[in-house]
Amino acid sequence: MTTLLNPFKQALADKRPQIGLWLGLADAYSSDLCSGAGFDWLLIDGEHAPNDLRSILGQLQAIAPSASHPIARIPVGHGHIGTTLVKQYLDLGVQTLLVPMVDTPEQAADLVRATRYPPQGIRGMAGARASGWGRNPTYVHDANAQVCLLVQAETALSLRNLDAIAATEGVDGVFIGPADLSASMGHIGNPGHPDVQAAIADAIARIVKAGKAAGILTPDEALARHYLKLGATFVAVGLDISLLAQTTSALAARFKSTVTVVPASQTY
Repeated sequence: MTTLLNPFKQALADKRPQIGLWLGLADAYSSDLCSGAGFDWLLIDGEHAPNDLRSILGQLQAIAPSASHPIARIPVGHGHIGTTLVKQYLDLGVQTLLVPMVDTPEQAADLVRATRYPPQGIRGMAGARASGWGRNPTYVHDANAQVCLLVQAETALSLRNLDAIAATEGVDGVFIGPADLSASMGHIGNPGHPDVQAAIADAIARIVKAGKAAGILTPDEALARHYLKLGATFVAVGLDISLLAQTTSALAARFKSTVTVVPASQTY
């Protein structure tokens, strides 16, 4: 039994664009459905969706037979709670982690250590799912090289520290959070504001200049293509909850004049 190589990490290193979908329904059945759609990656959201460790495990198992790479976002990555969550998610078999609200290079460096076994880090040892319940004796030797760490820059403070965050060894990519960034910049609910868009464009350029992968989420197709042209490597182009909300409302509205079509969410 050998440790699986991380194809997403390799794709980022090769600068091959990766198109993803956000999963917020917190359900293995719907994740199984989405895994057959053809996306390069699927984001299991542990921050804003009602997930726990067992529901994340179920979704990892549902996605596993497909060609889509599962990424999991932990609810918090800092302090003792964050370190514990990083360990638990990795033990489940997550190879690529997305961590919200990383504002400083010190926080980024702490996360790198949390995702690595000693001597490079402080990750605790366990014979869990990631190692085939101990059946893969090489896992502990190979795991550090296959972990892909993505940190979220989604505040004005994080943008001020962006060059140092992106330069942190062990950080594979920086994901820009448009909704929280717009709120931090005084344009809550309006990630399309010119000031926010200018900040995003500048951030993508700085991340790419640092030699790291830039990522972002937008359900706006024109914006998604724009970010890819700017140099973003991993771009989520939709959310399962928004797709379901919009299409069900649109269907009902075709038959009932009292139904209002749900607009695209601006708080992703």
